[in-house]
Amino acid sequence: MRLKVLYHGNCFDGCASAALFARFFAEREGSRLESIRFLPLHHQPGDAFPKDAFDADVNACVDFRYSPSPALHWWFDHHLSAFPTPADRQAFERDVSGHKFWDPNAPSCTGFIARTLAAREGWRADDLAELVRWAEVIDAARFDTPAQAVRLEEPALRIMTLLEATKDPLLPTRVIEAMQHRPLAEIAAEPWITGPLAPVLERHRGAVDIVRRQAKVEGGVVTVDLADTSLESANKFIAYDLFPEASYTVVVSRDPKRAKVSVGSNPWARPARPHDISKLCERYGGGGHAVVGAVSLGPDRVADARRIAAEIADALRREPRAP
Repeated sequence: MRLKVLYHGNCFDGCASAALFARFFAEREGSRLESIRFLPLHHQPGDAFPKDAFDADVNACVDFRYSPSPALHWWFDHHLSAFPTPADRQAFERDVSGHKFWDPNAPSCTGFIARTLAAREGWRADDLAELVRWAEVIDAARFDTPAQAVRLEEPALRIMTLLEATKDPLLPTRVIEAMQHRPLAEIAAEPWITGPLAPVLERHRGAVDIVRRQAKVEGGVVTVDLADTSLESANKFIAYDLFPEASYTVVVSRDPKRAKVSVGSNPWARPARPHDISKLCERYGGGGHAVVGAVSLGPDRVADARRIAAEIADALRREPRAP
């Protein structure tokens, strides 16, 4: 039996979800399982699943949108925008496999998988409690302070930072395999982590200065345009560390594969955030959660990304209309 696990790429929760599910399946199947492959997926316009996505004996997808393919055997997600079309939602609701699960209120997909497998399969991995805890902290932005998320001192945050920045196609799989059995501090101390991480941390320190220069604050919304800078992305909590009074951030960025509008809400803001960011992003073909989301476009559509960012920022400055 061959297992393939598709997961949200360049994401701590995506990798942790893949690690948790892979360990569960390996322990359940034992010697029947011959191999496990991992495939990262990224949100993009159109179908995000490659044609050969589901080519193993058992195919699982975690922390990513739904596919109605009959060759998808296991699925876990917690994004509000999990179903690209109404037909996908209907296909999910008709599914009787008992192996496809969705909870848009779950703080992380990793925690959702752990709780679901404990309840439905009687399976637990208590030694991975640290991994689950940090996935909940990172994906739900439950940091103690913005500074904690920007200084990146904890092992989990260092692993997160490298995963978000790496272009090495082999490194995420290595991290996923390590996450299945090893403490995060032990993983973060590995030379194959510390070596490539050093220049990433140096760029991160420079990114703080770039965000400070590029950021504009108006009506409680920080807008940052990185499209013409040396940065392809930046730690999303920098803006809240620099501008603690802000309620939202809207960032335009560009890399060789896409132009992107990233939208976030300040988890330390008071009063509570009134807007559902996933709904705002869905207007432009994107999605996410109530508190964070994104819109991805082709790499040549920076002008469109800037227009969308301006429209979203303007909407965030206004009180949402009652449904």
